[in-house]
Amino acid sequence: MKENERFQKVYSQGKLKGTEIWVDKETGVNYLFVQHGYAGGLTPLLDKEGKPVISPVENK
Repeated sequence: MKENERFQKVYSQGKLKGTEIWVDKETGVNYLFVQHGYAGGLTPLLDKEGKPVISPVENK
């Protein structure tokens, strides 16, 4: 993976029915990506209060 890519995959489960979590390295926002065969969807990962899950961001 290139060092300057903005998104980083931090979790992956499954193949045909896949679930992944991606983190935006600039904002720290976590995204949930789910795929089933040829279909898929992406949404911000939310906590129990409905706010986006944000990981610490490394300052450059």
